[in-house]
Amino acid sequence: MPYSAEVSRRNPTCFLFMIDQSGSMSDPCPGFENRSKAEYVADVVNRIFQNLILRCAKAEGVRDYFHIAVLGYGAHVGRALGGELANHSDDLIPISKIAEHPIRVEERMKRSPDGAGGIYEEPYKFAVFLEPVASGSTPMTEAMRQAYYIVERFCKEHPDSFPPVVLNLTDGEPTDGNPEQDAQSIRELFTNDGQVLLFNLHISSSNAKPIQYPVTDAGLPDDAARMLYRMSSVMPPMFVAAAQERKLPAQEGSRGYVFNADAVAIAQFLDIGTRVDRQMR
Repeated sequence: MPYSAEVSRRNPTCFLFMIDQSGSMSDPCPGFENRSKAEYVADVVNRIFQNLILRCAKAEGVRDYFHIAVLGYGAHVGRALGGELANHSDDLIPISKIAEHPIRVEERMKRSPDGAGGIYEEPYKFAVFLEPVASGSTPMTEAMRQAYYIVERFCKEHPDSFPPVVLNLTDGEPTDGNPEQDAQSIRELFTNDGQVLLFNLHISSSNAKPIQYPVTDAGLPDDAARMLYRMSSVMPPMFVAAAQERKLPAQEGSRGYVFNADAVAIAQFLDIGTRVDRQMR
């Protein structure tokens, strides 16, 4: 059965995050009008990294169940992690190395109910690995080509692994041609456990109704949305189940695509797209 390989240190899996860093990512994030799309996406990715680190944490340290790559595309296409991770010897970085090298650790405040009808604030530590960037155009096609080579090498080096998952977060149309062929090439890569998965999150500024995990492109309002839908993989059952647990409208045949994502949908998308816990040993 595909997508059933055990995730272990001997057979890790790979997550590749593609982050749109074009100038339009400076626009307000839907649902958080006082923050830009770039700022909110960076925060969510940083939080996902911390969650992935916690999932891999054992008594002896952080186990390398996951290898991570982050590509940014805007004024430049290339590695997006900062600090010491920017100079890592490989595009793919074991999760233990990410845990060791945040750019910085901030103290932030969290609001929580006090049990008596009020709210109190308490400090917590927040590790920053990815900084918000918003500059230039949207060279998604070139980013897809770079992603292909990273994922291709991982599949060759880990042929028995759970297939890599590529998560593309964008707010606009590509400015360097049509990326569909390159996206198809990524989806056609495979390990012995199945084909590589490519999921797309569309942080549109449209006033159209949000659509999550559709089974057809009916209702998508424009060519860009339909293109990203076509570029997206059909979700395997474990990812459908992860979405359904969050009361989201995923079903058999759903594609890993979200249109007109607000702040909540962005966080849900990344959480669902990295949910391989049932395979971890």
